[in-house]
Amino acid sequence: MGDTAARNTSFTASNNLVGSLVEHKPVVIFSRSNCCISHSVKTLIRSFGANPTVYELDELSIGREIERALIQMGCQPSVPAVFIGQQYVGGSSELMSLNLQQTLPTLLIDAGAIWIWNGSN
Repeated sequence: MGDTAARNTSFTASNNLVGSLVEHKPVVIFSRSNCCISHSVKTLIRSFGANPTVYELDELSIGREIERALIQMGCQPSVPAVFIGQQYVGGSSELMSLNLQQTLPTLLIDAGAIWIWNGSN
């Protein structure tokens, strides 16, 4: 029983850490500077005209702590982890699916990351 309480406290702390980093930002990407998949995700988001806040975990002093928090929140793998409108939308597979379904622009507009999208930008 104490073990469960410890895990719940840890999960809450994880939410607080990640939550503080994504708060008030339309698009946040947790990445690694040497990860080609992360690079593809950043390029995709930017292709819509959005300017994501990017946290390169391998370049931050608290990068390992953030990565542990992401894993505790269920982000598997931990990078890239994409938040749009303060909501975790997933990693590269989920983002590519949203793009293929043509729902990614709507999410970006709703989050205030872009103003308009006509499909030919």
